[in-house]
Amino acid sequence: MGGLHTASTRIDCPQTSVSNWSVKQILQHLRSGQIELAEVPCPLVRPGYLLVHTRASLISPGTERMLVEFGQAGLIGKVRAQPERLRQVLDKLKTDGVMPTLEAVFSRLDEPLPLGYCNVGRVLAVGAGVDGFAVGDRVVSNGAHAEMVCVPATLAARVPDAVEDDAAAFTVLGAVALNGIRLLAPTFGERFAVIGLGLLGMLAMQLLRAHGASAIGIDVDPARCEIARAVGGEVLCARDGADPVRAAVGVSGGQGVDGVLITASASSDEIVHQAAQMARKRGRIVLVGVVGLNLRRSDFYEKELSFQVACSYGPGRYDPRYEAQARDYPLPYVRWTVARNFEAVLGGIAEGQLDVRPLVSRRVVLADAAHAYEAVLRDRSTLGVILTYPAEAPPSTPVVRLRHDLGSVPTPAAAPRIGVIGVGEFGRRVLLPAITATGATLVSVASAGGVSGLYAARKFHAAEVTTDLQQILQDAAINTVFIATRHDSHARLVVAALAAGKHVFVEKPLAIDEDGLDLVRRAVEAHPGQHLLVGFNRRFAPHAVKARALLAGRSQPLALAMRINAGELPPNHWALDPASGGGRIIGEGCHFIDLALFLVGHPIITVQAVAVQTGGRRPAETMAINLAFADGSIATIQYWENGPRAFPKEHIEIFSEGRALAIENWRALGAVGWHGVPRMRMRQDKGHRAEVAAFLDCVATGGAPLIPFAELETVTLASFAAVRSAREGVTVALAPAASPPALQPPPLA
Repeated sequence: MGGLHTASTRIDCPQTSVSNWSVKQILQHLRSGQIELAEVPCPLVRPGYLLVHTRASLISPGTERMLVEFGQAGLIGKVRAQPERLRQVLDKLKTDGVMPTLEAVFSRLDEPLPLGYCNVGRVLAVGAGVDGFAVGDRVVSNGAHAEMVCVPATLAARVPDAVEDDAAAFTVLGAVALNGIRLLAPTFGERFAVIGLGLLGMLAMQLLRAHGASAIGIDVDPARCEIARAVGGEVLCARDGADPVRAAVGVSGGQGVDGVLITASASSDEIVHQAAQMARKRGRIVLVGVVGLNLRRSDFYEKELSFQVACSYGPGRYDPRYEAQARDYPLPYVRWTVARNFEAVLGGIAEGQLDVRPLVSRRVVLADAAHAYEAVLRDRSTLGVILTYPAEAPPSTPVVRLRHDLGSVPTPAAAPRIGVIGVGEFGRRVLLPAITATGATLVSVASAGGVSGLYAARKFHAAEVTTDLQQILQDAAINTVFIATRHDSHARLVVAALAAGKHVFVEKPLAIDEDGLDLVRRAVEAHPGQHLLVGFNRRFAPHAVKARALLAGRSQPLALAMRINAGELPPNHWALDPASGGGRIIGEGCHFIDLALFLVGHPIITVQAVAVQTGGRRPAETMAINLAFADGSIATIQYWENGPRAFPKEHIEIFSEGRALAIENWRALGAVGWHGVPRMRMRQDKGHRAEVAAFLDCVATGGAPLIPFAELETVTLASFAAVRSAREGVTVALAPAASPPALQPPPLA
């Protein structure tokens, strides 16, 4: 089972941390189900965000029980719980091989998950651009179970003085129920059924009554049914053979209820079938919970029923512009956003329309959170569990020190001492393992939220973790910085790191616009003694190095064809946003422009591109890019985002002088026309480890840069030119590089 085991729920306080100034946060480890009260660095307030000191938070028994049980399940249990993930794993097995797939799966399972999303606290700092909040305001948000949280202002609301912290902690769940009810669109006098009397169901019963509608609540748990009766409303306990359909039809005078709100959690399809049976003709069914959805056509066809699934707290949820960028929707056009739903629930509590006091099962201090989770797991009748926090904000710092031993280890002055900025999935799965494999000293890792940074720092034995990247830039003990943040920050961080005297490795792209590239160019000229490398790893892959060596003695131009089955991203993915990601051609297509430049070994002189037209619905990212080189060579890069994920991602063919080479998804190299060249077949290797090892060796020993800046600049400009060419229908000529490319194959590492 790969080390997976069923663990009892407990709080672990790791002994690796030696800081007394961190903030505490509850995390769950998905591989083992283990729950941990961890010390994490305090988050820093960001533009559009609020920094909040937590006073109380609510454990959501439905969602959090499901997460903990998923974590405690073995590998087979995890697959059964999320069968849709199995197809993704099988597709990756076909294209990438066994070991890369297993590494990806277990890396994801190793990552800790912050628990909690019902938070109440006081504002300690207000980020730039935030209106309507001030330091000292008491607010609710979807912040985690942590002493300090940094949340978007669009996911927060001020708490009225009349509402106590414990009651305010129910706001987010109340907004989930309210959003489902808004989709039901109740009118005065209508009758509804609510299936599932957990916290959501009991809040929904009261909210329907506040709308002037009546409701019958249905559950199989007698204890919950008794609590539901206490908060008002008719209740049916369906445990002992009682027929919920007959009961719901009965309260509606035999006509069927006007609508059904499903707040239950079950794998069975029977709940939706019962909801359809108890609804009147043209009734409405809204799903807020999680149930089986193998719908029966006859249920909906005969009555012309409508069925809708509610999305969390309301409009704005999962929209990165609303959440991450804190851009509110204008009230005249979107009346009920997430935050305005929060405000409505708080108003209902303040006015007595919502009574949450009977829903509190227990109050537990944060340090004893283990008992709270034991209660949620073992006692299904447990409803609201309130976690309480110290009244005063803890003295905190954005740094948590994990080790004190690095300073005692003598190292040569030029030996790389590394800080990593940005530890998202790529940083954790690719960059950090590659750094660790070299034996270099990892001093610090920085992440905005702190949780991913803590996980990475522990796993890869960093001395510290921070939420403040300035700590890395200002640390004299760090001489090398790796940057793996979102694309829009790359140019700015490269300039700052070079100015701070650091060698810099930045993931592609170097910049997403010409202004950013110009800033980097000037910084490189001002700091000629520092190395700068962009993460163009494919030129370091064994297959690419071998191909370059085989082509070294050629006397005629090359013809290259690269087919990239990139796969489609969700339409709201940040990489598609020109402002944050630059689009996929600039953000990822640059990889293959660099590879073509490396294989040809001569400057690019023109770029011409054409894209599949999408009718303006999204950026044109399915694109054919034609490159012409100074020696007469040509390359075609077919960057497709409309292919299946089960199809291999990358295939490169190189033709010259009656010979051909083919690189098959970085797992095999075939050669035709070269005598005595064996077929290179191996585990998939895209060159990341060789690239990082070569860069750190360059830092330690000095010498010429691995990739001259003129080439980095040429590739970046060529990616800009491809986007322009596809948009304007022109061929773009590139100006000669400031210095001629010195294209040399990198050493095998």
